[in-house]
Amino acid sequence: MVNSKKLLIPMVLFIGASSLFFLSGCKNVQVPDGVTVVDNFDINKYMGQWYEIARFDFKQEKDLSQVTANYSLNEDGSVKVLNRGFHDIDKEWKEANGKAKFLDETDKGALKVSFFGPFYSGYNVVMLDPDYQHALIFGESTEYIWFLSREKTLPDQTKELFLAKAKEAGYDLNRLVWTKQ
Repeated sequence: MVNSKKLLIPMVLFIGASSLFFLSGCKNVQVPDGVTVVDNFDINKYMGQWYEIARFDFKQEKDLSQVTANYSLNEDGSVKVLNRGFHDIDKEWKEANGKAKFLDETDKGALKVSFFGPFYSGYNVVMLDPDYQHALIFGESTEYIWFLSREKTLPDQTKELFLAKAKEAGYDLNRLVWTKQ
């Protein structure tokens, strides 16, 4: 005969841990405190190809060069995301397909993006020139940042503005990786 108390404790621990994992993955994405996103954001002007100029390294982008992000509208109003880069060690192209949605208002640069099913992360457009040629993106914390451009380079003046904004927001600029295009 099996002792039900011995089975109950591991089962409760498993259910509790599983629930915590599920809930943390489905957390409510929001713009971080103190971060202001772009107003009058036009998603249609944002569509197309962007070159990654700089980022903080993390597992999915480690050792990638020639990184681009392509955005296009899906029929349901969400944004199809295709990130692509060349893995310098494996000597092969890597791709990641995802989906982005607005957090609230469609005229604000506050979105959430997912590459893994129901798990979303913040994608906050905090600086954007009027012609939609250069964008500064903050993640949901100071662990994620991207400098994007429609060209493979970023004008020095824009670069300095992005660096100043990131420093003001508490980003450790020593962690920036300048993407080889």
